[in-house]
Amino acid sequence: MRVSQQMLFNTYVSNMNTSLTDLVETNIQAQTQKKVNKPSDDPVGMARILDHRETLATVQQYRDNIDTAKGWLSLSDTTLTQVSTILTRAKELAEQGASGTLSADNREQISYEARQLFEQMVSLANTEYEGKSIYAGHKVEDNAFVEKLWMTTNDSNVSSRDFTIAGSSEKTILVQFLDTDDIGDADPIQYRYSKDGGNTFTTKTLAASATTLDLDGVTLDFDLGTPAVNIPVVGNDPNNTNDTSGTWLWVRPTAEYVGDDADEINVVRMSGAFPTADVSAAGAFTEDVVVRIDATTGDVDDEITYSYSSDGGVTWNEGNVKPAGAAGSSAVLALPDGTFTLDDNGGVLAVGDQFLIHPDTAAIDVQIQENEFVRINDIGKDLFGGVYQRPGDSAASVVFNGNSMLMDGSSGVTQNMFETMGNLVAFLETNNQTGVQQCLDDLNASQKHVLTKAADVGGRENRLAVADRVLSSLELNEKDRISHIEDVDVGELMTKLSQQQIVYEAVLKSSSMIMKMNLLNYV
Repeated sequence: MRVSQQMLFNTYVSNMNTSLTDLVETNIQAQTQKKVNKPSDDPVGMARILDHRETLATVQQYRDNIDTAKGWLSLSDTTLTQVSTILTRAKELAEQGASGTLSADNREQISYEARQLFEQMVSLANTEYEGKSIYAGHKVEDNAFVEKLWMTTNDSNVSSRDFTIAGSSEKTILVQFLDTDDIGDADPIQYRYSKDGGNTFTTKTLAASATTLDLDGVTLDFDLGTPAVNIPVVGNDPNNTNDTSGTWLWVRPTAEYVGDDADEINVVRMSGAFPTADVSAAGAFTEDVVVRIDATTGDVDDEITYSYSSDGGVTWNEGNVKPAGAAGSSAVLALPDGTFTLDDNGGVLAVGDQFLIHPDTAAIDVQIQENEFVRINDIGKDLFGGVYQRPGDSAASVVFNGNSMLMDGSSGVTQNMFETMGNLVAFLETNNQTGVQQCLDDLNASQKHVLTKAADVGGRENRLAVADRVLSSLELNEKDRISHIEDVDVGELMTKLSQQQIVYEAVLKSSSMIMKMNLLNYV
């Protein structure tokens, strides 16, 4: 076979390129310290690497979520500890104020610190983490609470009625009725009020049929309801500020919760004519659920076949049956998170009727595992109390409904911190020793309540710590698996690099020697 110079040249170049390519690839591995730098290096290995990297990225996101959750819960833990400290100091002040040896001046002096403690508690209730309110539910951009005026009375006829207060006052306003009559009737009522703790009074007259007390920059308006029902009040001795037989009012500070709640499970009729007033849901619903009627005779006490969907109707769980019940009985449809009830009040149920169960939500959950979530916030009113106007209500009402807010001798203790602190301020500012004594039990209940909530927060912190340790181990395991597949053995690599360098140099040297062998060299 004739070997031409062109063939020799092509062979030399091919050999040199092959050797050089091997040397460069080994050099890249030495530079990156990885033996798999592109899919062609190891297709199966690269697929495994990408799978492990995806898992690692997920684990790292979970750990980031845990870090955020730790920040929220740690701040909440610290906040509740400070609240407990405030309550401890408030109890000390209440014990002093309840002593019969103190004068009116002494209680007034104590009241200044009590009001400052109240202000500090409002500030703590509006604590923010990274600019987001931690106690306002989903309304994280706004404060959870706003200060406002509220009313305490010793008359249950008055306390049982809705009212609204407008305006502001730096001190408690003490109101005393001088006539025994009904607010809202055809007769005027004389009353008087004091803004300096009962030292001086201003007397005014509530006009016939009027419901609004004018307190010099503050108005207190009573709601007579529909139909209107007048409010009876009892007059006091105008010359005796210690006369407790009549109706007294203390217009004093409180805090109103303006965040989200998780109190109601709403039901909306999406189609059909079954009365909305006759449907309700109960249970632990955390997401919207659609209920569809698939088969019915029209009467809710007969057998009903129904379906439900938790993804807005994309997929349905079908074939559920509610057996026939006794005549006139309500239909209770079982769902995964609770029950859906159709009351038998004459409504006719039809095939195709659909209802949306929509629970109120206020929790902020973070994902810390594939199927594991942790709530990082708390609902402010369930911690601090105060007053709250629920969606659809015409007026605000006291959270927890503690009846010790009445100065009417009724029994009971409340854990409502803002109401208790507001009353403590009011009774200290108006020299009411009995009222201060009633606040002591409420302060104890409030502190017990906040410590219980703090324990709940601590439990979630511990859960995060455990989850973080598990994820840390999983992260190390995934990194080890990736390293096993793609990392290069440095000792082996250096040996390989030296061998390929020798090969490449040998190719260069042998090629140059052969290229010099030409017939012209011997002529």
